[in-house]
Amino acid sequence: MTIEPHAGDHRPIRRSKPTLSDTIRDGLVELIISGELHSGERLVETKIAADFGTSQAPVREALRELEGLGLVESRPRRGRHVLPFVEQTLREAYIVRAALEETATRLTMLNGSLPLEAMRDDVADMYRCAAVEDERAMSLASARFHRRVVTASDNFLLERAWEGLQIEARTAIALVVANPALQHVAEEHDELLRVMETGDVEAACLHARAHQWIYADLPHDMHGTARAAKFGSEDS
Repeated sequence: MTIEPHAGDHRPIRRSKPTLSDTIRDGLVELIISGELHSGERLVETKIAADFGTSQAPVREALRELEGLGLVESRPRRGRHVLPFVEQTLREAYIVRAALEETATRLTMLNGSLPLEAMRDDVADMYRCAAVEDERAMSLASARFHRRVVTASDNFLLERAWEGLQIEARTAIALVVANPALQHVAEEHDELLRVMETGDVEAACLHARAHQWIYADLPHDMHGTARAAKFGSEDS
């Protein structure tokens, strides 16, 4: 079954409003990835606050999150500095996430607790996000979709490990780095959900793992086969 995101849905399409710390975090991520903020460059809270026209509190929150993601380093008596942006760390996170979500999918489907209706709503939200090119809302909807499966697995340690990857923030960064068409992102989740709805546990687990390996951006897929392209084109 393919989700019809707009059928019978007359809710107005609006862009989500990020928090100040989200805005600062995403702005700094783009500057780091683009090279405008150089490796080793010191990040001064007062200057960043002035640049973004805000107080230091949301700046501090954003910097703490970037530090947890490995983009910023805090040095005693020397403040925070930019670390080299290494895409390998993003790849590694998605490979670990693939294993966790494959396991969560298996556990959830075997115990019959897959929250399909809520996941259909998430996919519909993703299509709405794609319609207004809202990357932030897309990253939140995607994380919400996957969190439902992980939570439904009823495995505390698995859920804790998954949350430790800081999924929302890493998804937002992946969308900046990979820059996929948001419509394609929604379609990927739609396809994953349809496989889960068949009740075929092995097919769903395989698809759940492959879904994350795409974003690992490796030169081969999880079977060792050479990958020709990372994402489908806008016209495909």
